[in-house]
Amino acid sequence: MRRILPLAATAVTALVFAACGSSSSSSTSTSASAPSTSTTMPTTGTPAAAAPTMNIVETAASNPEFTTLVKLVKAAGLAGALSGSQKLTVFAPTDAAFAKVPAATLEALGKNPAELKKVLLYHVVPGEVQAGQVVKLTSAKTLEGSDVKIDVTGGAVHINNALVTKTDVLTSNGVIHVINGVLIPPK
Repeated sequence: MRRILPLAATAVTALVFAACGSSSSSSTSTSASAPSTSTTMPTTGTPAAAAPTMNIVETAASNPEFTTLVKLVKAAGLAGALSGSQKLTVFAPTDAAFAKVPAATLEALGKNPAELKKVLLYHVVPGEVQAGQVVKLTSAKTLEGSDVKIDVTGGAVHINNALVTKTDVLTSNGVIHVINGVLIPPK
């Protein structure tokens, strides 16, 4: 029994690191058009849990870090689209990320639903792209239409200039990766 526990701990650690992907920045893929289907794999090395039952919007709404994001998603009329059956990946800014945005910019976006919708869709990639796939990419096409840049350096993953702080929050219709900045699409 004493020999099995260290081996099990090593196996669990290896699975966790494998699920998070390589920290190497060598990549053969230069852009992503995420696949429409993917297999949900447990990232903790524990036996597979039941499939998530909450969708992207419900999952975000259940987390107090995303009150601003959920409010803006509803204001832009995107709650239905992000709650549907289509598999999506959301790079979700926290309330702290939105707090870094000048108040005047947020207010202007709140008054311009079309521009707000563009900004929010720039955070969404079609398909379920988990961390192990993200780290192999250098860019990904968003639902807004522009690409986000993906950079993996020293074990840190950046989407444009935003740091990914948490990965693979699984939902019934995709996955959320938490970021510490708000992504603004190019003009």
